[in-house]
Amino acid sequence: MLAFNTPGFKGFSVKWSPFFDDRLALATSQYYGLVGNGRLYVLGLGPQGILASKVFDTRDALYDVAWSEIHGDQLLTASGDGTVKLFDANVDQFPVAQWSEHNREVYSVHWNLTGKDTFLSSSWDGSVRIYIPGRDQSITVLPVASCTYSAQWSPHDNGIVSAVSSDSMIRLFDLRVPASAQNHLVLSMENHLTPPALPGMAPTMPFAPNEVLTHDWNKYRSTVIATGSTDRYVRTFDTRNPKGPLAILPGHEYAVRRVSWSPHLSDVLVSGSYDMTARVWTDGSYTGPPGSAPPEHEFRKLANGMYTYGGGREAMRYNAHTEFVTGADWSLFGKQGWVATTGWDERLMVWDVNCPQ
Repeated sequence: MLAFNTPGFKGFSVKWSPFFDDRLALATSQYYGLVGNGRLYVLGLGPQGILASKVFDTRDALYDVAWSEIHGDQLLTASGDGTVKLFDANVDQFPVAQWSEHNREVYSVHWNLTGKDTFLSSSWDGSVRIYIPGRDQSITVLPVASCTYSAQWSPHDNGIVSAVSSDSMIRLFDLRVPASAQNHLVLSMENHLTPPALPGMAPTMPFAPNEVLTHDWNKYRSTVIATGSTDRYVRTFDTRNPKGPLAILPGHEYAVRRVSWSPHLSDVLVSGSYDMTARVWTDGSYTGPPGSAPPEHEFRKLANGMYTYGGGREAMRYNAHTEFVTGADWSLFGKQGWVATTGWDERLMVWDVNCPQ
């Protein structure tokens, strides 16, 4: 395990570089992101541990960071003053570009993983905006109408954008559909739906609408999304069947702030929560070798009052953080299992999911 301290600045988001196996970006904020400045760290891993190779200070809180997919030294930030900034690690002090179109906090930024020539931002103002790096203004606005905590490009389809929000909805937009057709909206799913009832059983509705704080696309199954929400559950969905989740994963004791699918294994994801833990899950989709125990898919209530469905389970729990865990990301390189997490304890941790604590 490696650690990096950020005195006075609470961690909000961490991302591994898609170009270098020893490089990380960390977005932080003073005073829990409520007031004060932000600070962006560009970090390197080496024989002496984790060291900062570049630090950028901002006038407002930073809530998210995303690496450019076309330039190994550039990265985006989401800021509390409604701006999206593009920084270059080779340039001192100031961003090389800035977009100031949102009128509330920008809570997520994401670069197009397939087209690579566009990126997006989502905001508490209820919109997702799409940009081209060389233009001064966004090229498309996708209305969500509720506080939008997270938006992403599909890693499989250049035209698909997803967003999750405070109204308990998961939305998919297809930019190839004419804007007049519901502003590119092609699918809306309720995050709090229960699985379809088994034959002969009455349907149950134990879940109330909840705020969906985070989501991520599966890197191998092109229609599968994972979400994390304020009702403490991690869920997975198949966009081809919006009538209910594929899996419901109970365990966290407070809201789930971050989920991220493994880039190496199709059934594994990590989550970070306000319960101060990061957890690694298998979603129940792995069939295993012949003769292995079949997953339990029945929708059922556990002794602690939470519900489970789909055969998924918690595979590992990471307890080294002492405050809310707000960021988590997998390394694309090397051994299958390096994860970086950050939180309000002013620390970034790099650890291996294959090594129990």
